[in-house]
Amino acid sequence: MSTSSTKSRSSRRTSRFDSAEQEAFLNLWRTYDRLKLLEEAMFAEFDLSAQQYNALRLLRSVHPETMPTLAIGSRLISRAPDMTRLLDKLEQRGLLVRERKRENRRVVEVGLTQAGLALLEELDGRVQECHNRQLGHMPSASLKELTRLLREARRPHEDAANPSLVDH
Repeated sequence: MSTSSTKSRSSRRTSRFDSAEQEAFLNLWRTYDRLKLLEEAMFAEFDLSAQQYNALRLLRSVHPETMPTLAIGSRLISRAPDMTRLLDKLEQRGLLVRERKRENRRVVEVGLTQAGLALLEELDGRVQECHNRQLGHMPSASLKELTRLLREARRPHEDAANPSLVDH
């Protein structure tokens, strides 16, 4: 057996990853999992999911105007497989209203109610505290660099027609 063959096999055994891409992806996934736990615990106190909060936040960005259901779905940070059910739950709680437009009955417009706006205002401080617990230990320059790197990693996988509001 040659020395280079032995070294190659030895380095594969000591490396926990098959590639730099795999190591980066698995670290990203593990980090997301740890940070998500803090977020889920906070939203659970308000009987909300992160996706529901994100939908409400999107509606606040256009309030007092409305937003088509399809636009909400395309702008969610994490895609919701059942947008109708997500909106049903928020509507049942009186946090939003849906309306079909006369000029195009296929389009459902969604608007934030005063109760939805009040809940978001109540959540604002709590969400900021959660973000501080998640990432407040990092210096501002590191957070800016992390954001830049995440955008770079995500860029080829984004739908150019529907960019995430995170990037704006």
